[in-house]
Amino acid sequence: MNTEDVRNIVVLTGAGVSAESGLATFRGPDGLWEGHRVEDVCTPHAFRRDPALVHSFYDARRAKLGTVAPNTAHEALARLDAEWPGGLLLVTQNVDDLHERAGSRRLLHMHGELTRGWCLGCGQRFGWAGPMGEDASCPSCGKAGRVRPDIVWFGEMPYGMEKIDEALQRCDLFVSIGTSGAVYPAAGFVQTARYCGASTLEINLEPSLGSTMFNETRIGRAGELVPEWVDEVLQSAHSSPISR
Repeated sequence: MNTEDVRNIVVLTGAGVSAESGLATFRGPDGLWEGHRVEDVCTPHAFRRDPALVHSFYDARRAKLGTVAPNTAHEALARLDAEWPGGLLLVTQNVDDLHERAGSRRLLHMHGELTRGWCLGCGQRFGWAGPMGEDASCPSCGKAGRVRPDIVWFGEMPYGMEKIDEALQRCDLFVSIGTSGAVYPAAGFVQTARYCGASTLEINLEPSLGSTMFNETRIGRAGELVPEWVDEVLQSAHSSPISR
């Protein structure tokens, strides 16, 4: 891929990136997510019906974060963040903190974060470590039992959509890494980027549902292919007028 004329990049990452660190992908071939139906743990209705189940599910996933580390794909994207002289927005569908721990800063969590809570009493969002549970108290208003994981569930609007759309409209290159191409609105990002004239690249273990929309698809492990791609991009930038 020729990146000599690229100034602005948007990167989308999905569950396939974190899977190489040992975190379960969003939904398995049996339709379950870590043994649960998505409808039972990932909707506002599920939270109203059985908050204990939803909290236990996310408490377990939050605890799992302490047992895993960023992989070479996360580290390569953090290097791109640090060294790319043009515009960059890393959009992740993942709710873990592996991109941050690798060092990425120009980052947007469109589906929320496991390490944050949201008080339904006062509306405040805040960092959260450890178990949350039904009786968690809001550090802002002090109310107990009104705190939920700051996760975007089915039926809720993803975060940062205006910023993402603006970045897609002005980007020269859109790259999708480790995504299924099945979950909207993220699955439609490639169409927006192409309509606005950007080149598009997919890096995945297998072609996604939207693979035909990309100019180029590279099949393989993100931990191997992403560092190679980042090397290409940064080498091009170092020899380009953008870096001078």
